[in-house]
Amino acid sequence: MQVAINFPAVAEHQPVPRGASKTAMTRLDPFSNHAARVRDFIRTNERTDSSPAQTEPRFNKLSLDLFALQFQYNATYRRLCEARNTTPDTLSHWSSIPAAPAAAFKELELTSLPPAARTAVFHSSGTTQQQLSRHFHSAASLALYEESLRPWFAAHLLPDRKADERFDLLMLTPPPALAPHSSLAHMFETVRRDFGSPSSRFVGQLDNAGAWILDSDAALAALENTAAQQRPLLLLGTAFLFVNLLDALDARSLRFTLPAGSRVMETGGYKGRARVLPQIELYALITDRLGVPASGIVCEYGMSELSSQAYDRIAFSPANQRRHLFPPWARVQIVSPETGREVSEGEPGLLRILDLANTWSVLAVQTEDLAIRRGEGFELIGRADRAEVRGCSLMTA
Repeated sequence: MQVAINFPAVAEHQPVPRGASKTAMTRLDPFSNHAARVRDFIRTNERTDSSPAQTEPRFNKLSLDLFALQFQYNATYRRLCEARNTTPDTLSHWSSIPAAPAAAFKELELTSLPPAARTAVFHSSGTTQQQLSRHFHSAASLALYEESLRPWFAAHLLPDRKADERFDLLMLTPPPALAPHSSLAHMFETVRRDFGSPSSRFVGQLDNAGAWILDSDAALAALENTAAQQRPLLLLGTAFLFVNLLDALDARSLRFTLPAGSRVMETGGYKGRARVLPQIELYALITDRLGVPASGIVCEYGMSELSSQAYDRIAFSPANQRRHLFPPWARVQIVSPETGREVSEGEPGLLRILDLANTWSVLAVQTEDLAIRRGEGFELIGRADRAEVRGCSLMTA
């Protein structure tokens, strides 16, 4: 299903084609002005202490304006909204914007990008028997995706970073060259490019079936080098790949005490796997085998259908209770599966996310994840019954 519009992708710092003015390019891509407004919003609200109350008026205006654009140019999404008797004229607040089910990305092209403008597509993770979601990107939408991920990642994983400081990163996933449709691999490559030292590396591979596996020898060699150099290390990967790493350490009777300041980012998820570790047990093993304290382990929540991520703590912060927080350019609702209305504080419901960085696709996404509202954040508690298994860890063997 295609949308009958035709405009070229215009990335940041990309020269305007010969004979075309910036004004003309803006007319060709009706989303470029809005993307610039979102970038400005991100840059002025990237601090973790930014209050939703302070940003609410501007966020609401941006959301309603973006909804009007997507309603006009995303025919598939427009039909969904019309079926719910919702148009830009009927809305006055972002909380009433219709959310597209995450499952709809598997069967429908929920994008405002014409085929000629699409330069990348991110797929959801899953088994080979499952149909995968598709989130299409252009050069411009990827630039906004990266603009969104950088400050929130740095605020939670690198809060002690000095200007222009580079960290040693060890990514347990395959690189984008091996996993071109993985939003997680793209995220890690962006982080490596912007924050990583020259010694940063990926140590994930693909098996014969295309599943993600860990190159244990390469991973252990990197850990040994870190211990010898006494430079803090940031390890990033899916929960299941961390299990693979811990198993490799156990098989060799190895235990490391990584340098002070070393930290971990894991993305959670075990659905569909026989080897399952509860989060508290996984973190205890990471502390025991790698010497990274629980306060230095951060859980990230992201989806291929989104362009922003949530984190459950700031590395080495004194917070006792973990709760995921999206950046100020996104909002979360916890809704009843039966009524679709928001539940009260402390009650379980389905996680619904409105993400301004999803400029060219659909800004409101209804997930199949169950969560409990915790103040301005949320606590993940599992998957809804009968929901298809999802999670980046499903790419691992």
